[in-house]
Amino acid sequence: MTADAFWLQLESTDVGHAVALDVALAAIAWNDAGLIPVIAQRHDSGEVLMLAWMNRSALQETLTSGQVCYWSRSRKQLWRKGETSGHRQRLLSAHLDCDGDALLLKVEQLGPACHTSRPNCFYNDLGSEQLRVAVSRPA
Repeated sequence: MTADAFWLQLESTDVGHAVALDVALAAIAWNDAGLIPVIAQRHDSGEVLMLAWMNRSALQETLTSGQVCYWSRSRKQLWRKGETSGHRQRLLSAHLDCDGDALLLKVEQLGPACHTSRPNCFYNDLGSEQLRVAVSRPA
């Protein structure tokens, strides 16, 4: 079964239908670099914290350990969120979108999510004529 057929089949299945994890991971629409975009969302408020990337190893580690692990495109290595800062993300649930090309993680965020020490990474407001920094960097 092709990956496209896999996701189409899931569209018409009933609640509770389950598929083995290795089958689902094989059907994910990894990009040419073997990555999938990941949105981290605060589980209690719904606040979108950040967008990052995962490869298969990072996703498997996250699902197994419960601590969120991403793939750092700049460092070309696994990035265990909060490993040096202590601002970890504990996985509460993981959700693939309808065609398997984006992942949503609902997390418990310890400390700020952004490396700038802001609560989330989306602090730049983009308008029709300008970009405006909307949240100050903590002192």
